[in-house]
Amino acid sequence: MAAGGLPRVSKAASPHVLPPLPYAENALAPVISANTIGFHYGKHHKGYVDNLNKLVAGTEYADSTLEKIIHDTGGKADRTSIFNNAAQVWNHTFYWKSLRPNGGGEPPAALRRKIEASFGSVAACKKEFASAAVSQFGSGWAWLVLDGDKLEIIRTANADIPLTSGKKPLLVIDVWEHAYYLDYQNRRADYVNAVLEKLLNWEFALQNAS
Repeated sequence: MAAGGLPRVSKAASPHVLPPLPYAENALAPVISANTIGFHYGKHHKGYVDNLNKLVAGTEYADSTLEKIIHDTGGKADRTSIFNNAAQVWNHTFYWKSLRPNGGGEPPAALRRKIEASFGSVAACKKEFASAAVSQFGSGWAWLVLDGDKLEIIRTANADIPLTSGKKPLLVIDVWEHAYYLDYQNRRADYVNAVLEKLLNWEFALQNAS
């Protein structure tokens, strides 16, 4: 756990580095193409890393971890740019780990029991997850989170992140347009449902829930 009780995605302090993808750029095709990954990871994610390094250079955050920056700048109007870029670095790193080739399917038994206790069934959880992702107005994220002992589905807009409200992320689906538009154009629902059924990394969620 990092400062403020935030789960750690990256230990890197400034200069922050772009974490490697957990798989090859073409590994999620045909659900998410190598072309989309190339732009999303190689341009957008990298851009947030580069911007964050520029913003924190020479400041009190110059040697801070990503998690400490997020904790210290969240909700502070004069630190919005730093927070947005730091949170987007964290969110994207978490998103890549929320997906895996040949994912989807049924969760591991230990996670399934938690899901059934909170949602009634895995199908009901997936339905709520899809609804949150598709109905998020504008750019943002849909999350499966742990709040105390209960699992919940929540949405966040733009760079907002459940960590700042004390909820523990287990999985996330990115619904910024750059996550799907090259492959699906305006068909966000098709992208979301394909991710849920074919890419979602339930094992990663179980690791985060333990």
